[in-house]
Amino acid sequence: MRSDVRPMLHLDNGFDLRPAEATDAARIALWMAQPHIQQWWQQDWSVEHWAQELSRQTAGEHSVPCVVAVDAEDFGYVELYRVRHDRLAEYYSSDEHDWGIHVAIGDLTRVGRGLGRRLLRALADALLHSDPACQRVVAEPDIANTPSVRAFVAAGFVQRGELQLPEKTALLMVRTRTMEVLT
Repeated sequence: MRSDVRPMLHLDNGFDLRPAEATDAARIALWMAQPHIQQWWQQDWSVEHWAQELSRQTAGEHSVPCVVAVDAEDFGYVELYRVRHDRLAEYYSSDEHDWGIHVAIGDLTRVGRGLGRRLLRALADALLHSDPACQRVVAEPDIANTPSVRAFVAAGFVQRGELQLPEKTALLMVRTRTMEVLT
């Protein structure tokens, strides 16, 4: 894996982020099968498929799969990716150093309590802090995923327009380095 694809992150606000491994596949498969995630991710795959996917991502240059915890309890799945390695780069005027994030809160007891907003802010802050060349952290939630869009806005991301992706109409959500100072 190239060093520019695997960020070294320290998250504030009590979050711990670690690289996901094939041994995390059972928990991630369970999370992805939950209706509040499956509806948006559409990746309710078998444990075996998730183990293969995590191994593929870990070996490649596209994304970094992670498990996130708070108070020493794993509660979600995060993918960090360089936009230039992703198809998203075809849909907006991306910069070489843009980071993208995907977040799924798997622990249903932690949904709707402001944890997503805090996590998104901590992830964006950490990416911007760890990579001085990065000016933007982006995401592309489904326009119909109102809770996700609200969480991004509350975390300091700004809506920068709709993107018509093959599987969804998304909102381009952007957090810039200058917004980091303002939030």
